[in-house]
Amino acid sequence: MFGLFYPYGVILQALAIVHFVRRRPDTFWLWVILIGGGLGALAYIVAEVVPDVGLLRGTFHGFSRRKRIKYLEAAIIDNPSIGNYEELGDLYLDDSKYAKARECFDRVISPRTESADPFYRRALAAIELGDFQPAAEDLTKVVKMDPRYDYQRAAGLLGYTLAKLGRDEEAAARFAEVTETSTLSETQYNYAAFLAAIAHPSEAREWAERILAKKRTMPGYMKRRERPWFRKANALLKRLPRTTDRKS
Repeated sequence: MFGLFYPYGVILQALAIVHFVRRRPDTFWLWVILIGGGLGALAYIVAEVVPDVGLLRGTFHGFSRRKRIKYLEAAIIDNPSIGNYEELGDLYLDDSKYAKARECFDRVISPRTESADPFYRRALAAIELGDFQPAAEDLTKVVKMDPRYDYQRAAGLLGYTLAKLGRDEEAAARFAEVTETSTLSETQYNYAAFLAAIAHPSEAREWAERILAKKRTMPGYMKRRERPWFRKANALLKRLPRTTDRKS
């Protein structure tokens, strides 16, 4: 068995450790990789790396996305239609070109715009750029049009932007309302971080633990997608004191 895996076992271990550091699965896998040698690394790759391939599809889609971006950048010179700008804005957003995305949605939106989508997309770009005031204004319009837009993510992000602007009472009311029905880990984490920031550690801990409790019942593919929020919730718990909330 040693002869079968050497020297490839060392390579498998190296690949497995790199993946472990980047994706941070359950800690016991690190011991499987280190103690199990090449065989343990192979087991890890089968159990954790192969299923993660599905999460990399966006990387492969990036090539066709950039090709489409170049086409639309040329097309809007002769045909600066709302449809072309909206599609280009979506592609820029997916490609993390947030300033360009916002510029496109600025051209899409007019006083006659009745769809919530361009306002929502422009708000996402503004949030990534750290420009929370216009993001809050756009999200307010979106939530007014459709309170449950994007599975209530818009409402949760409105609470997040209000918190970033220091409008704590409005943020608290918005978070309290949306978390009554929303189970999005992003919204729950943002609420927990907000509670921690306004000196309510017990409630913040409760919401962070609620995120981590999902791991017990989630299927594997969802655990992999939710892993960034699990890490953030864990990190928040480590920063929170085990004390009761400060009384006002």
